[in-house]
Amino acid sequence: MIITCPNCNKQFKIDNFLIPDEGRDLQCGSCNHIWFYNSKEKNNEVLELKHEIFSEDIEIKDENKEKKKEEEQPPEKIIKAEINNKKEEKNQEKLKNTTTLKKTENKGSKFFSYLIVFIISFVALIILLDTLKTPLIKVFPELEIILFNLFETLQDIKLFIIDLF
Repeated sequence: MIITCPNCNKQFKIDNFLIPDEGRDLQCGSCNHIWFYNSKEKNNEVLELKHEIFSEDIEIKDENKEKKKEEEQPPEKIIKAEINNKKEEKNQEKLKNTTTLKKTENKGSKFFSYLIVFIISFVALIILLDTLKTPLIKVFPELEIILFNLFETLQDIKLFIIDLF
């Protein structure tokens, strides 16, 4: 049920089982006002419409109101309104263009981020292999040749990069 504070009109949703039939004191969480609430005092009847309302009637009335407003406005206001609408359309187009640019920039930065993560992970793997080289060779003796070739290849790549500078 929804209960309204009589002091500040703040509305609260409270479970029905928290308020007994005889009522209880409640305190507002916003203004700290305390009052006695009895659920029997409130009218819990369902409200019903006396007559039906058709949506077509409402739409026609809304259209008539809009036409009257346009007729009542002087031509200067109508022109200003049209100019404002065109400005809003241009602003929306600019926003769309900037969002597409940002999307392409994000794709490039995502690729760069993935590349950096890959390089860091590869370097961490090499350091881990170098650190655990001796225990790994004891468990897998044929791994010694593979690790030796890997470290020689990395040394050659390092020398190549140094020669480029």
